[in-house]
Amino acid sequence: MSRPVETWLLPEGVSDVLPAEAARLESLRRRLLDLYAAWGYQLVFPPLMEYLESLLTGSGHDLELMTFKITDQLSGRMMGVRADITPQVARLDAHSLPVEGPARYCYAGTTLNTRPASLAASRCPVQIGAELYGYAGVAGDIEILRLMLETLAAAGCTSIQLDLGHVAIFRGLSRLAGISGREEAFLFDIYQRKAIAELKEFFIAHHLPHSTAVRFEHLLKLAGDAGVLAEARRLLQGLSSEIDAALVTLETIAAALKASHPQVALYFDLTELRGYHYHTGLVFAAYVPGARAELAKGGRYDDVGEAFGRARPATGFSADLKSLLDCFAEQADAAPIYAPAGDDAVLREAIAALRAKGECVLQALPGDGSSAKSCGCSRELAFSGGQWTVTSS
Repeated sequence: MSRPVETWLLPEGVSDVLPAEAARLESLRRRLLDLYAAWGYQLVFPPLMEYLESLLTGSGHDLELMTFKITDQLSGRMMGVRADITPQVARLDAHSLPVEGPARYCYAGTTLNTRPASLAASRCPVQIGAELYGYAGVAGDIEILRLMLETLAAAGCTSIQLDLGHVAIFRGLSRLAGISGREEAFLFDIYQRKAIAELKEFFIAHHLPHSTAVRFEHLLKLAGDAGVLAEARRLLQGLSSEIDAALVTLETIAAALKASHPQVALYFDLTELRGYHYHTGLVFAAYVPGARAELAKGGRYDDVGEAFGRARPATGFSADLKSLLDCFAEQADAAPIYAPAGDDAVLREAIAALRAKGECVLQALPGDGSSAKSCGCSRELAFSGGQWTVTSS
């Protein structure tokens, strides 16, 4: 006899958000969206699913293995459940909101991943973020970084370390060395694993000159505090305008953040290549002590809307609200007020007046056997002196 299916079990990496946590999650979501609105970022709600080619275009290319795929019963075309909202915002900027000049968007919504991004991550994170389109200057990157740091501060995160990198440095060295295609992808993998021995073998196998190999070896060691930028300038300045511009960008950002957020520890890693296939410049991630993965991340992805017919500069960041809850220490709302069962007009008006003031009033149902104590209420509505008043229970 077959064993009955335990229908209440959820898939691995998927969990319910129960009332106490859901209240905190919603409180944080509202706080952050209000923050973004104060900075001029307009809220958008892209759909949970789209045609697959739209979701996997541009910045979505790296998401193919993370995207659940389904068949549209109306058209027969393949659709995907979004694993990231950024490709959707790129589509909106290109077609639904074709404004000229800078455009600022924010969003908050559930995404779905075929596998967790890290061991402790959820497969259905609630992604929140902000994106700035139509401005290519470093001031746009600085604005996004400052907004991300304010996001973490609003969530209660402290002792933040911000990791900064720039993909143009690696890309510029690759172009100087004549490396592209499969070789560049192999070299990219070596840098992600920081495998120095394999790096040397790579240059021997491809008969690249010693001077070129030395530059790539230096790059692998350029990670640390702000002193890394001075060392990078000593070793790499003048090799190409692309590399020089990247170093200037990092120096400008470092100075701006030191002025506005001196409490944030800056860490520079010039081989940080997350999202290399679609990022075009600055890349960054924010960490706090004890976290197993970054709390927020982002970067510049210029021309991301090209696949949708409108190439525009773009920079932005995103975070998982569920992960931010680990830092969020929002005080619990006041305990609800217990009201007895009844439907007379005076009682209804007293309950309505309390709710209008923002109080939570839990009214008993006829014959439900409840009491203020059983409902966890330390206050209750009691009829005294010809009126309903709130008393301690």
